[in-house]
Amino acid sequence: MTIRVLLADDQALVRVSFRMIIESEPDLEVVGEAATGEEAVRLARSTLADVVLMDIRMPDMDGLAATGAITADDDLAGVRVLILTTFEADEYVFQALRAGASGFLGKGVEPTGLLDAIRLVARGEALLSPKATRALIARYLSVPDPKGPSVPELTSLTEREREVFVLVAAGLSNDAIAERLHVSPWTAKTHVNRIMAKLGARDRAQLVVIAYQTGFARGQGPVL
Repeated sequence: MTIRVLLADDQALVRVSFRMIIESEPDLEVVGEAATGEEAVRLARSTLADVVLMDIRMPDMDGLAATGAITADDDLAGVRVLILTTFEADEYVFQALRAGASGFLGKGVEPTGLLDAIRLVARGEALLSPKATRALIARYLSVPDPKGPSVPELTSLTEREREVFVLVAAGLSNDAIAERLHVSPWTAKTHVNRIMAKLGARDRAQLVVIAYQTGFARGQGPVL
């Protein structure tokens, strides 16, 4: 199945470079380009892209606001946003994931890393660069957000789901979780999906956010 990608960046040369890299792959297709945040939201609705590569700093509506508009739209529930920017400051990581982004990469990423990231995010996985992950965790350890799930929602998790939740928050993939807990990758994925359903998380990135918002993973460092 072809993954449909929307490019959102105010620099035409950046969009051209991304298009060339993406369209060199048979399973990826660029379905639109946006130079502003407002245009990105409009094209996300008209093209029904699977993944939006979103720059943060754009005119009219910045990438964070555009991400929030896309992820809040029920008609775009299947659209994933991958933030790609030169800025990996903790505040941007914090805001991007709160807005519903599924991934966060620096623009210095290698072409193969970008292609892998698009495929990963399209599958519903979360993707953060090591620098962004460390910044996110540091942010939540210092200033937990009180708007996370209530205690009853967290206590609905089984003992095994709580183990898996902590490992997801630490940045482990399904395969790594399976190896750590001596279960199959399919079983690990099932646990992750059940946790997302119970906590109302859009994807794994939001599970990481929830873990640190609530203090559930407090004291658990990232596995990078």
